[in-house]
Amino acid sequence: MSEALKRVFQQAKEKKRPVFVTFITSGYPDPEETVDILLGLEEGGADIIEFGIPFTDPLADGPVIQEANNEALKHNIDIDQSLSFISEARARGLKAPVLFMGYYNPMLMYGEEKLIENCKKNGVNGFIVVDLPPEESKYLRDLCTQNGLSYVPLIAPSTTEIRIQQLSKISDSFIYVVSRLGTTGFRAEVDKELPDLIARIRKYTDIPLAVGFGVSTREHFKIIASHAEGVVIGSKIVHVLKTAEKGKRAEKVKEYASEVCGLSSGLRDEVDNTYAKVDQNIRNNCVNIDKMASNKSVPYIISPRFGEFGGQYVPEALFDCIMELEKAFVKAKEDPDFWKEYQSYYDYMGRESKLQYADRLTADVRKLTDDTRGARIWLKREDLNHTGSHKINNAIGQVLLAKRIGKKRIIAETGAGQHGVATATVCAKFGLECVIFMGSDDVKRQALNVFRMRLLGATVKSVDSGSRTLKDAINEAMRDWVTNVRNTHYVVGSAIGPHPFPVIVREFQSVIGKEAREQMLKQAGKLPDLVIACVGGGSNAIGTFAPFLDDKDVKMVGVEAGGK
Repeated sequence: MSEALKRVFQQAKEKKRPVFVTFITSGYPDPEETVDILLGLEEGGADIIEFGIPFTDPLADGPVIQEANNEALKHNIDIDQSLSFISEARARGLKAPVLFMGYYNPMLMYGEEKLIENCKKNGVNGFIVVDLPPEESKYLRDLCTQNGLSYVPLIAPSTTEIRIQQLSKISDSFIYVVSRLGTTGFRAEVDKELPDLIARIRKYTDIPLAVGFGVSTREHFKIIASHAEGVVIGSKIVHVLKTAEKGKRAEKVKEYASEVCGLSSGLRDEVDNTYAKVDQNIRNNCVNIDKMASNKSVPYIISPRFGEFGGQYVPEALFDCIMELEKAFVKAKEDPDFWKEYQSYYDYMGRESKLQYADRLTADVRKLTDDTRGARIWLKREDLNHTGSHKINNAIGQVLLAKRIGKKRIIAETGAGQHGVATATVCAKFGLECVIFMGSDDVKRQALNVFRMRLLGATVKSVDSGSRTLKDAINEAMRDWVTNVRNTHYVVGSAIGPHPFPVIVREFQSVIGKEAREQMLKQAGKLPDLVIACVGGGSNAIGTFAPFLDDKDVKMVGVEAGGK
């Protein structure tokens, strides 16, 4: 079925015109009209249709497609429903190749083998998975190859030339070129650096290129077509659907598509893409993930996983940035001068924090349990640190890393506000620009911390999307990072996100457990029988537990909130 994609590019080349690639979100705006919209796109000139699978956290997408995802989810649109749309559309005559486009989480939860089997059965031709880089995708790519489906890689302006070579080798139909840094959304003009990006890619491959992000007008279409074999339009089409009257959406999207590609004016074949190249002898040269990992140009210096968990599931625009971060972190970790500098701020941070014997709490517990030999309880007083929590440990460490890399703009997410206050405090200390993302509900609940962050010079951005809490603040921070990756470092505050962030957070927060271990030996004369830590985002727990992992007689218990 990847052959259908190759034929589309070959036929367009013979007619000396670009391939028109369109995007819609499955089930948006109304499931009842989705199949009609698919057919309307094809009638309007769409050669390939990207069919977006709704997801709660579309971090690489702008407001238009975010809203489409949220609305589709309200209709309970999932992979099975999306497959049924394609099946019905095929039965009604849809011939254009269809690519499932979206994020890896829903696909992983659905089951990759089941996904491939059902996609092949229902007429889906392949996948564009925004946050599944080749290093994480070998199993899915192998399944695609075995079943004749296509895995379409993405290349962004921030992608290095070494990585461009590698991505080119795993393409079996075409490459999706992200024309600009940032999230999806239609723009006023085409990025002026696009010709340079295309030229960089062309040095290594003749595989067809389809360019998207920001394309919305006929003029944009013609400019893109003069440089690449394909033109991708998504957000503008979704906007057309949003503003169209119910019952007339398929007709409206047909009108827009035919106008933008030139079909309605009879000018479609007059676009000059003579210089665009296509190689119809494309073979699926999927690079073995082990070979990619061992390639000195794309190494994982340290393991990206904690057992079955972890990995690097990020948009292509961020991949080289986080590899740069990993290299800087490993170099800093092995540099005594870095730790000397880090520890020079211990007085500022309030380290080492006290280990306090909780005599009254111990007595009270023994009284309740009627056990005079019950546990002695000790408290590691991270609340006495500067800014009132453990968050300062990680904030200082990551800002020092950012300075080493040369990033002068710092962003962070926060929920209750502790990480935001700590990050704002450290940025004020070092004179760095600071932007804090916070869900709008949290902004109201934590007004005092918001006041403190602003007092420290930080910009606090209230996030109104989704649940308007921490999860959505993280998504918005990631979108900002995708847009401003060249000058910005994201100080992740929890044991979350792509590698190497969980490892970095563990390293800087492990000062808690290291101190506690030494203090217990000194003050109690032994290691603790039990270490208890609260678990929210995990930074406190991972930092407390890590130094005790090799102590077989020490049990560890994480306590996580069980309700709202």
